[in-house]
Amino acid sequence: MPKNKEAIGFREAIEAVLTNISPLGIDTVLLDGCVDRVAADHLHAAVDSPSVDASLKDGFAIRSVELEKASIANPVRLRVIGTAAAGEPCVETVAPGTAVRILTGAKIPTGANAVVAEEFTQTDGDFITVTNTAGPGRNIFLQGADVALGQRVCALGERLTPGIIGILAAAGFGKLPVFRNPSVAIIATGDEVVAVGRPLPDGKLYASNMATLNAWCRRYAMDTSLHIVKDDREQLTRCLEEAVASSDAILTSGGAWTGDRDLVVHILEEMGWKRYFHRIRLGPGKAVGFGILEGKPVFILPGGPPSNLMAFLQVALPGLLKLAGHGVPGLPEITARIDEKIVVRDADWTQFIFGCFRKGDGHTVFSPLQLKSRLQSIAGAAGLICVPEGVLTLPEGAVVQAQLLS
Repeated sequence: MPKNKEAIGFREAIEAVLTNISPLGIDTVLLDGCVDRVAADHLHAAVDSPSVDASLKDGFAIRSVELEKASIANPVRLRVIGTAAAGEPCVETVAPGTAVRILTGAKIPTGANAVVAEEFTQTDGDFITVTNTAGPGRNIFLQGADVALGQRVCALGERLTPGIIGILAAAGFGKLPVFRNPSVAIIATGDEVVAVGRPLPDGKLYASNMATLNAWCRRYAMDTSLHIVKDDREQLTRCLEEAVASSDAILTSGGAWTGDRDLVVHILEEMGWKRYFHRIRLGPGKAVGFGILEGKPVFILPGGPPSNLMAFLQVALPGLLKLAGHGVPGLPEITARIDEKIVVRDADWTQFIFGCFRKGDGHTVFSPLQLKSRLQSIAGAAGLICVPEGVLTLPEGAVVQAQLLS
């Protein structure tokens, strides 16, 4: 891979992106509309959950001291003085020699400190016979055991998964402050590019890069607008002007170099963007660029499918996620062991390798993909591993961090 004096290091590029992008504004959204949004504040429980000490089982609320010696050979007889159900507490106090019939989720009545499961009892009218012990706290779910009043249940910048939504509901939240998701204009350039669904003339190709980028943005609930523009200065200028006026961020696909027909950079320079970099020591994806135009981040992505996707995943996606308020803006990672030696051509570059995963002894195993088709390699990949600058070889069996794509 040829060296380029203008190319900067991958880590330097990421730092430039994340330093120069800030989260968008904050919305207050009903809880059921917050899935996969990002919390815009630390959130603390407004209530205890459960709000009372509650029974974990159907059985009888009792005083545990009375069952200290209970067994099949030494049954204990207690009088049942009432019933407690979820939402319908018993007002009677459990006194010596008494018990309260209790159902799962019901409040523990005053005087009781344990619940004996009904399988250890026999009922005889208003009395039960108990044949097992029940120590203090047995079968009781304590107040605040799920969520305690004042407990932090969600952190600023945390993605609101369905599980976290459930905890927030239990903690008393009906609305949440969340960061606004960005709207992204995706502009595919080139005389050869045809919109999906239209007839395909000889020598043309469908806008598969744009479809892939759109799918990734939609995965993170970003609104997108899609544009295909020929290699025409007037059309491309007009499209960029409209995009910067109507979107929070811009992705361009193709035309990323500085040749006669690679117009994107030339036009952005004329429009007065602030360029932070154009070309990274990144393989694939070296022609990626980043800058700010009228306060909006613009990412220039190369046209080749592997370079296009890698530049997006490693540079543009972290920037878009930072814009959406994510505390850790990037792909999720797992630890994996590679199953073959990996050798790259240039230690001065950061290289990313597509691959898939399988189960192994003690570690998830990562296998590099070596398909001849660029698109099939992308479609078949479940993850990526990084060979950082300064490293030429990863030995077979090396344990690395792998990014998850699926």
